[in-house]
Parts: sequence; structure tokens; C-alpha cells
Amino acid sequence: MTLSPIVLFAYNRPHHLHQVLNALANNKEAKESLLYIYCDGSKLGASTENLEKIKEVRQIANSENRFHKVIVREQPKNKGLSSSIIDGVTEVINEHYSVIVLEDDIVTSPYFLKYMNDALNFYRNDERVASVHAYTYPVDQSLPGTFFIRGADCWGWATWQRCWQHFNRDGSWLLSELWNQKLINIFNYNGAFRYTSMLEDQIRGTNDSWAVLWHASVFLQNKLTLYPGQSLVQNIGNDSSGVHCGVNGNFDVFLSTTPIIVGGISVEDSKVGRNAFINYFKSQQPYQSPLRNLVERLIRFFDDKR
Repeated sequence: MTLSPIVLFAYNRPHHLHQVLNALANNKEAKESLLYIYCDGSKLGASTENLEKIKEVRQIANSENRFHKVIVREQPKNKGLSSSIIDGVTEVINEHYSVIVLEDDIVTSPYFLKYMNDALNFYRNDERVASVHAYTYPVDQSLPGTFFIRGADCWGWATWQRCWQHFNRDGSWLLSELWNQKLINIFNYNGAFRYTSMLEDQIRGTNDSWAVLWHASVFLQNKLTLYPGQSLVQNIGNDSSGVHCGVNGNFDVFLSTTPIIVGGISVEDSKVGRNAFINYFKSQQPYQSPLRNLVERLIRFFDDKR
């Protein structure tokens, strides 16, 4: 099996990074995998405490030796999460063609790398498929082993150069096209999950979410993302470690204890999967005021940490 490189983005949370690396190293494929760790730099006027955390993150990254090879990229100054991910993914994918992407708050199942690599190899030349995702919301409905949904996602994901080349940083153009093609309702999961609110905030400059741009770019290409029926990652960032993210267990899941089998399904937007997501988003609305807070927690990828 061809193994794609892993790109892990970190900043100033050494405890989280330690957990992520430990979990990732428990994957059988880890010892044969190439791992890039991108460490963002400090902001101007950063506190002594923050500088110490950044230093500790870099020490952890540079001492990691449980993979085939580890390449650490240390930024001299703060780039922010959006630029870090866009630039880092572009750099690695241009060299290796495919890439598996994690952040320092995404803990993985021991079967994460097998699923991601199996899917990257199986759908490598299928133009209908844009990416692979490892997280599935804790829905009440029964889901198939794997399924597709139109668009892209951002909690443990992977893609190919053929798809990443269509990433569009122009939020205004993306939103205009969604309106022009009358796709707003389906893009917003029938109003249950208002991605357009996040896109509008990105255009206004009140957030710096690369993730909503990636989702909209893939959606407008009418391409699909593969999801597992049971999650292979858990986000441990909703623990108040970021400025805007308080303690929240609404997205907690049980990680798969068995491998996820890839292939053997129709390559089309799953009605079962989409309806399950819609019902889940609706169930979360009473806990969010306004709903935009839910959207931001789900797709901002914790840019507040930067």
C-alpha cells in the first residue's frame, strides 16, 4: 500500500500535541509514514507563558522519532492558522501529490491511517471524489460503513493535488456563485447548518477560516467527500484551551475499534448521510444562540489559538 505523507499543524498547546502524536504513533502504518510537523511562530508581543509553550511544542516536534521520517518546519513569526494550513498543504501536496492533514487537537483511532491511505489509493483517479474525512458527527441514525457527501470537511482529512488545485481563496466569488447557481439551501443543509454565515464573516474579515473556503470550493465543483460510518478521530480542542472555545461535548464521539472498509459503495451524495447530518444539526440548535456559534465551532479549526 502506498502511504501518503501526514501534515500536522501545531502552535502553542504542548499537552494536546503530545496526545495527538501518541495516538497517531499507535497506528500500524506510522512507522512507515513520513510526518511533517508545521510549528507556527509567536505573535508580536506574545507573553512569556505563550513563548514557553511555543518552545515546548517545538521541543516535542523535534524529539519525535516514531515515524519513518519526521520533518519539522518552524515558522519564524506567526502566520495564523489559515495561512499555515494553505501554505503547508500546498507545499507538501506539490511534492507528494496526496496528503493527510491533522491539527494538534485531533486524536486518532489506531485505524485512522489505514482508512485514510486505503481511501486515497482507492479513489486516487476518481474525479468525482475530492477528499477523505475521518470524523462523523454523533448522529442518532444508523449509517453505512462509508458514505459520500458533497463538499469538504476539516477534522482529520486528506486530498490529492488534482483537487487542492481548485481551492479558491476568494470568498466573495464563492458566495456569489452559490447564489447564482441557486445552491444556498443545499449548501446550508436545508437551513440546519448555515455555512453561508461563516462565509460571509470570512468575506468581512471577522474570521479567517480556510475551511469554509475549501468546503465551498469543493461544493461548487460538485465533488464529494468520503466519510466513515463511525469516527476515526476525536477533537480534544473544545476544552477551553482556545480564546473562543469553551468546554463543549456536543461533538464527542466513540472512535472506531475496528478497521473501516473502503470501496463497494455508490459514488454519489448519500441521502442517508445527509439526512443524518441535517437531523443532528437541528438537534444542536437549541444549544446555540445564535446558530452561527455552532457553525464557527464546527469549521473554524480553532483559529483563535493563533
